[in-house]
Amino acid sequence: MTRDGKELGRRLREGDRSAAPAVLNLVESRAPADREQTAALLRETSAAALGGEARAHLVGITGPPGAGKSTLLSELVAGWRALGRNVAVLAVDPSSKRSGGALLGDRARIVHNARDGGVFIRSTAAGTRLGGLAPGTRAAAHALAAAFDVVVVETVGVGQSETDVAEIVDTVCVVVQPGSGDVLQFLKAGIMEIPDVLVVSKADLGQIADGALRDLRAALHSLGSRTQDVLAVSALPPPRGVDELIAALERHRQSTDVAARRLRARRSSALADFIAEHGERGLRALGGRRAAERWLAEQEPGLDVPALEQALADRARA
Repeated sequence: MTRDGKELGRRLREGDRSAAPAVLNLVESRAPADREQTAALLRETSAAALGGEARAHLVGITGPPGAGKSTLLSELVAGWRALGRNVAVLAVDPSSKRSGGALLGDRARIVHNARDGGVFIRSTAAGTRLGGLAPGTRAAAHALAAAFDVVVVETVGVGQSETDVAEIVDTVCVVVQPGSGDVLQFLKAGIMEIPDVLVVSKADLGQIADGALRDLRAALHSLGSRTQDVLAVSALPPPRGVDELIAALERHRQSTDVAARRLRARRSSALADFIAEHGERGLRALGGRRAAERWLAEQEPGLDVPALEQALADRARA
């Protein structure tokens, strides 16, 4: 049965959050008919259709496995709900080699009230695509932003191949665990420019967490990083630092040119989708990544992701 992307987009524009499961089913499908409907969905939830950028705060949560991202996210969801905000979480898990499905199932690990209609959580499999995102994550985040106050993208890990989340969200929060080598690996990974907010988890460890906090602040300062806040948070009861983290995330968004960041995100999404469809041969037909990025920067700001991807395909064939 063909899903109606235009109708789903209309429902999201009207704030109908019950459309979210059908939206995820649509954007995760690789069937040609569903891909056409996904394009219709994105047109209906584009900035042009909404009369401006979607209201949601798009937040990326990433960090090494075991850093406590899901536990922290449980507390963040509760904190946002206490403020009256509706929250969608797209948890991108590693893929099972046997089934291809999500291996860890963050939906089960993130504690929330299953009967709360103001919370939507979906685990998706990263598949074979590098960058820490599932193939439909970009489209889902763009679409759900029309109906939710906060849309969180939690990625499978952090490293040089898991930084794509920075290209689709307004604010990136990186979580590292003290006393486990995470901090050292983070410094070695060459991704100090990625976080807008940096969190040391498990602050209840005391001096170990304090030491990690000092090390990270010193490293960020010496490298001239743009990271605005470095916080220590504990999700163990009673939680510590969660309200401060929510405030830091909001502070970053208020200081950000959201329209400009999302314009870059749409262009990056279009290029990523084009490469996923046409491969390196298609990229070479565009003259390489830098040439493609320069060409995208010259296009009309109001073009949505499907229109930009089609324009890239037309250019590659020319």
